Amino acid sequence: MTHKLSRTLRAVLLAGAAAFISAAAMAAEDYVPENGTIGYIVTDFEWQVYLTADNKEECAAGLNPWGPREQFKALYPNGGSVKDTHMAFEIAGWFPNAETPDKFPFYEVTGKKSYGLNLDGKVDADDFVSPDGKTAGIDNELYRVIGCIVNLRPPEGATAFYANKAVMEERWNRVLLELTNVDSMTDDDSVDVTMYRGLDNLLTDATGSKYLPGGSMRIDTKWGNKYVQHFKGKIVDGTLITEPVPYTVVPWSSFQLPTEQKFHDMRMQIKLQPDSALGIMAGYVDVENWYWQTVKSESTHHQSYGQSTPSSIYKVLRKRADAYPDPKTGRNTAISASLQAKMVQTFIIHAPGGPVAMAPASSPKPATASQQR
Repeated sequence: MTHKLSRTLRAVLLAGAAAFISAAAMAAEDYVPENGTIGYIVTDFEWQVYLTADNKEECAAGLNPWGPREQFKALYPNGGSVKDTHMAFEIAGWFPNAETPDKFPFYEVTGKKSYGLNLDGKVDADDFVSPDGKTAGIDNELYRVIGCIVNLRPPEGATAFYANKAVMEERWNRVLLELTNVDSMTDDDSVDVTMYRGLDNLLTDATGSKYLPGGSMRIDTKWGNKYVQHFKGKIVDGTLITEPVPYTVVPWSSFQLPTEQKFHDMRMQIKLQPDSALGIMAGYVDVENWYWQTVKSESTHHQSYGQSTPSSIYKVLRKRADAYPDPKTGRNTAISASLQAKMVQTFIIHAPGGPVAMAPASSPKPATASQQR
């Protein structure tokens, strides 16, 4: 009798659970946010790199073996003065020269598959195709540069791991998206999206490792105006698709050193749910700024974890830069790139005085490495 009762109770519970899941799915499909507004906060940011188990598809020559330690030993086998060895090697990283040939081989991505978006609207011979084969013309030259560097391959790569960990733990990295004028989370031909920088910690569960929806986040109205940007977009089959904007600055910090990433023509494709979102932010990243952020945030010690030598990376970054030529030199100053962004829903708290002023939608003149420093 008890056994029969147990089976009956289990069946009732399973049926109830199924009904709950079905109702939740229906609610997600039909969900319209209150007042047409919903906010999200980024919990994970990763430069998108397509990886395979044995690395062979994307890195035919293998992963880069020449990190700072390996290069230093090869350059100075007989030692020497601190000035002529240690200091010279460090200076080469802080003030790289793209015109000087590298003394070490650098392994770039050779595969044809990549995550990302078609940024220029063209399908060229050297473009990537999406892993599922459905999207051609993908522009992600940053992946071509970093995809065969151990340090920059998530989740094992130390740089990739610590950069994403900083997104979760450092308040400087609070990137908010607020969608307004939303009539449907499934299909809506016109929505507004505003990016802000937030001020508060992420809401977690009791373990501190899982980020929960339903929290609240204040907007940085004192120092964060430069990070405010407005996008026009639409929602197609539950995916937010925005138009590109000329210039966007994203707060970016690793190892407690506040910096930023600068994007030209950023646009988004993000799958929306009432409690979370997952998708892509892609555009052309300023080469000098990307490099400067890297060397500023990571010591040679950390770069050595996974064979990432700054001066070698810089030369390939400049070679692979594919947009925004300098008006004087004609040399491209930006490189196509794609970020994967994971988000949870949050309630965005606006200042009593009204909305934050929008950042200017124009980019500054290209800066050289020495000017950035």
